[in-house]
Amino acid sequence: MNIPILYEDNHLLVVEKLVNIPVQEDPTGDRDMLSMLKADLKVRHNKPGNVFLALVHRLDRPVGGVMVFAKTSKAASRLSDSIRRKAFDKKYLAVARGNPPQKQATLEHFLLKDRSENKVSTVSSKRQEAKRALLDYEVIGKKEQLSLLLIDLHTGRPHQIRVQLSETGNPLFGDQKYGLNMNRKGQQIALWAHTLAFEHPTKKEKVEFKSLPPKEYPWNLFFREGEMIT
Repeated sequence: MNIPILYEDNHLLVVEKLVNIPVQEDPTGDRDMLSMLKADLKVRHNKPGNVFLALVHRLDRPVGGVMVFAKTSKAASRLSDSIRRKAFDKKYLAVARGNPPQKQATLEHFLLKDRSENKVSTVSSKRQEAKRALLDYEVIGKKEQLSLLLIDLHTGRPHQIRVQLSETGNPLFGDQKYGLNMNRKGQQIALWAHTLAFEHPTKKEKVEFKSLPPKEYPWNLFFREGEMIT
């Protein structure tokens, strides 16, 4: 598979994750990003033996967009530390059903994952094992009863954006798990990892990488030729 490479040096590999591809091996046995990128590095750099490539953050299988992998243990450690210190900035683009109640807002919920069903629900903050989920969103476009949101993710809980927007009554376009009554089977979830910003693990300078969603519905309602339609 042709995986777009956005940036590469001795310590980092920044790519555009493909939609509907798991980030690492899972029970389905389907090809995954980590394995494919290791195989690619082995060929491109003519590396003997095993190739080191570390997964430092995740994206849900249906989600595409910018993602960074660590090519050295030093980079893996320092990127993981940035995530722990909340110095790893992630912004997403999302197309939601309807119009959110506010143009800009902070959403805070407590989430609990049912591992047997692979589904997350909102629960009381007093519930044992509940995890706090926090994000900011801004409505930056509206077309055909759909809203384009820019989301600043402050916590990285499983299915977080999908669950929190569903809770406000604005599930993501195409999300059958958390918006079945508003979406049809076969529709692709409209959630895209748009921006990653963090301190380079060795250069100690801020770096930022961006990726735009594909030229297909519903994204093409809001973007044309890489520019947002006003």
